[in-house]
Amino acid sequence: MTSKQSHFRFLCTFVYVYFFAQAMSMSLLALWLRSTLELSGTETGIVFSANFIAAMCSQPVYGYVSDRLGMRKHVLWAIGLLCMASGLFLVYVYGPLLKSNVLVGAALGGIYLGITFIAGSYALESYVDRIGRAYGFEYSRVRLWGSLGFASAAMLTGRLYNVDPRYNFMLASAAGLFLVLMLVFWRLPAHSTASSKQEALRITDAIALLRDKAFWKFMAFVLTVTNIYLVYDQQFPSYFASQFADKATGAAMFGYLNSLQIFVEAGGLFLAPLLVRRIGAKHGLLLAGTIMLVRIFGSGVAIGPISISVMKMLHSVELPILIVSVFRYIAHHFDNRLASTVYMVGWSFGHSLGLAVLSPIVGKSYDLIGFPNTYFLLAAIGAGFLLLSAFTLAPTPAEVGRNSGSADAEGKPLGDVAKV
Repeated sequence: MTSKQSHFRFLCTFVYVYFFAQAMSMSLLALWLRSTLELSGTETGIVFSANFIAAMCSQPVYGYVSDRLGMRKHVLWAIGLLCMASGLFLVYVYGPLLKSNVLVGAALGGIYLGITFIAGSYALESYVDRIGRAYGFEYSRVRLWGSLGFASAAMLTGRLYNVDPRYNFMLASAAGLFLVLMLVFWRLPAHSTASSKQEALRITDAIALLRDKAFWKFMAFVLTVTNIYLVYDQQFPSYFASQFADKATGAAMFGYLNSLQIFVEAGGLFLAPLLVRRIGAKHGLLLAGTIMLVRIFGSGVAIGPISISVMKMLHSVELPILIVSVFRYIAHHFDNRLASTVYMVGWSFGHSLGLAVLSPIVGKSYDLIGFPNTYFLLAAIGAGFLLLSAFTLAPTPAEVGRNSGSADAEGKPLGDVAKV
């Protein structure tokens, strides 16, 4: 087996197991907070806000440390060890602390979850991208295994939650232990641990981006349309479960449907580039935004299990189009040397910032006017910003002239994907 094959298989397995742990810990977090811990919508919003504030603060640190370490395994060690502690932390520290003091629990849990499963995923994906460029394999082929890992876990989470939510968290810890054991046996040959001077980005390059009007127009789309959708999706599992005869059935069905959705997404990632090349990245962003708003509004009018399940599955249509459009838009409108910076600041940091602000506000709205009316309000606001984005986003030709292969759209790290 060549070094390329060995490292590719290791990273595929590592990414699969990491996203399995992420799903076990995070996919039913809203349901656990609302049903098991009996937090209000406002309190749940505060918890999610704390998660994204911590992620927002740790993303620049992760980026700087990763650049300093190059291909050394320190970041992977940190992620593996943090995952290994997830079960004990969530069951014996986080849950009891949220019951006794929501603000303290949210702050401590936000630091752990934000660093481990939100910002940590970006750090892992950046590392995979770096190794892939060094050894000549596509990042997207490795990231696909992350989707499969998340889907595999989603098949189990709902049923295990109905037995005992702690089983999910303990399986996340077991996955973390497996990650650590993998790192013990993985050997990466000595390489230059720093990027070449041509590839390295100076802080002045990133600061100069803040003076680019095109960047802020892209950022406006992220902060409004996509963040409205993501904040809607945070507590959707709780509303989804309420549409069934009992919450146990709803939780189990959400797990099955979530798994199906992610498998469909994986297939969509192969088809979405064909569509986006034909209509252009800007129109791809607008199309994805339209599907998001249809899902939000449709969730408000949905009655019963079938209609709410259809709304859930729309996510598998929107996400591949959005992912491919984002990277094609960045590749066409920004300096390629700054593509990762635009992604990390404009996309991942923008999401963390927006969700930190919106989560408690929307959580309060759920308590005051209920889920359906909040969904109608979010859809109306999002529609206004989507219309504005149609005029502010820069036009993108249907066929990008400079080697419009898949690498420019898919070769950079994807952020929540999941999530989110």
